[in-house]
Amino acid sequence: MVGRPRSEVARRAILQAALDLCARDGYQNVTMKGIAEAAGSGRQTVYRWWQTRAQVMLEAVTEIMAESMPPIPGSGDPRADLVAFLEQTFAMAQGVAGQVVVGLMADAQADAAVAAELRAKVIGPRRAALREVLARGALPADVDLELAVDVIFGVMWYRLLNRHAEVNVALAEEIAGLLGRIR
Repeated sequence: MVGRPRSEVARRAILQAALDLCARDGYQNVTMKGIAEAAGSGRQTVYRWWQTRAQVMLEAVTEIMAESMPPIPGSGDPRADLVAFLEQTFAMAQGVAGQVVVGLMADAQADAAVAAELRAKVIGPRRAALREVLARGALPADVDLELAVDVIFGVMWYRLLNRHAEVNVALAEEIAGLLGRIR
């Protein structure tokens, strides 16, 4: 990065403003100009650090997820751990983090760099965490772990994108119950 170093206070204000605008107006209505105004920064400051809205939002959601992510459940009960993990994941998906990730997924359809960064920073780590939970015994040995991860997150994203059904505690229980019946 060329130029003056980032002010951590300004950087945090910009990231928080981006999330606040997304929560209030929806991802598609967030603009770089709006982020700068809401953060009390100049547009040139925002553009010096990020070139696109997607870059700002990705950094914002990555930080928020890192700060608020509870540890992976480890009670020793595979079903209870799966339900707890899914409840945590679904709660985050219901908030601004979910709105941002849905918006970033839309942007990623036309921007390979956003897609790669989204997979590396958000999607990949959550998939790895779910694999860890499932590998503790929540799946029968003959069920493909990667397919199970796809199915579980597929249900979540399908519901979030289509808004035809809730992503909530009841869904976490239903998924765990479905996996339990596979045995």
